[in-house]
Amino acid sequence: MEATLKKDELKEKIRDIPDFPKEGIIFKDITTLLQDGDAFKKAVDMLAEKFSNDKIDYIVGVEARGFIFGSALAYKLGCGFVPIRKKGKLPHKTKSVTYELEYGTDTLEIHEDALSKASRVLIVDDLLATGGTVKAVIDLIKQQNVEIAGVAFLIELEFLKGKDKLKDVEIYSVLKY
Repeated sequence: MEATLKKDELKEKIRDIPDFPKEGIIFKDITTLLQDGDAFKKAVDMLAEKFSNDKIDYIVGVEARGFIFGSALAYKLGCGFVPIRKKGKLPHKTKSVTYELEYGTDTLEIHEDALSKASRVLIVDDLLATGGTVKAVIDLIKQQNVEIAGVAFLIELEFLKGKDKLKDVEIYSVLKY
């Protein structure tokens, strides 16, 4: 079955949750989009269409919602999937990057043997906000001697200017707010 929804209809599938996780934030809840088979398929199809001719070797999905879109996209593009996890979640030898959060730091890890040298990698996450997490992922991936084909998101919150932190990589967002 062909998913025929348009971008505006996909936006209608995303629920706004005011004051979550703290007062003043309007959280974009994608679970309502994921519940709708046609909407989820359309979102993945739109991501795949953008990168279908880019000869991607691996999708790198950012914990945790990047796993949802990343694994579906890897299946659709016929390539491998590699998870980026929070510190201590991967069982083998890892490389890591620590980055600044609004209040403190966090660390992300990848298996040191997860990506083949000179492979083409597409980084996938659900949402681009301030850009801090995905900037850290880009820094971590660059340690692997691979080519970053781009970074893809379901949602971009343009008013937070996260793109400004992401130089020298192609950014694609299905939906923009």
